[in-house]
Amino acid sequence: MSKVNIQNVYKSFGETEVLKDISVAIDDGEFLVLVGPSGCGKSTLLRMIAGLEDISDGQISIGDKIVNNLPPKERDISMVFQNYALYPHLTVAQNMGFSMMLANAPKQEQDLRVGEAAIILGLTELLERKPKQLSGGQRQRVAMGRAIVRNPKVFLFDEPLS
Repeated sequence: MSKVNIQNVYKSFGETEVLKDISVAIDDGEFLVLVGPSGCGKSTLLRMIAGLEDISDGQISIGDKIVNNLPPKERDISMVFQNYALYPHLTVAQNMGFSMMLANAPKQEQDLRVGEAAIILGLTELLERKPKQLSGGQRQRVAMGRAIVRNPKVFLFDEPLS
C-alpha cells in the first residue's frame, strides 16, 4: 500500500463546483472512510483518485508520484464499484484472477493469490461456482477478491457492501 495525498482538489462540471478545496493525507496502511449524503461527491473523489475523472484543480499523489495526468492503468489502483460486474461465464476463481490473467502473470502465481484472497474472504469452497450460483453477499466478496489479488498500491471501494 502507498500513501495517498490529496491537496486542494476541486472538481467542477461546467459552472457547478461539486468539490471545493479537498485536502487529505492517507498514510501507508491507513483506512479512510468517506461518509456523507447521496450526491455530496464521495464517488467523484474516488473516481478522481483512480483517474477515471479529471480534476479541475489541485494535486493528487500516490506514493511520491503526482498522478494528475496519469491514466488509470498507470496508477496501480484496484477499485470496487457499487455496481460490481462479474463475468457470468467464469467461475469465482477465474473472476478473481481475471486481471492477473490479462497481465500474463504465471498461472502458479494466479492460483496462489486467488487462493490467499479466497481464504481471507471465506470463498474457498466456492471457487468452482459461477456467479449465478452465489448469493448477493458472496458476489460482493468475489468483486472484492478481484481487487485484492492484484496487490495494488491503493484500494478504493465505492460502497462495495451496499
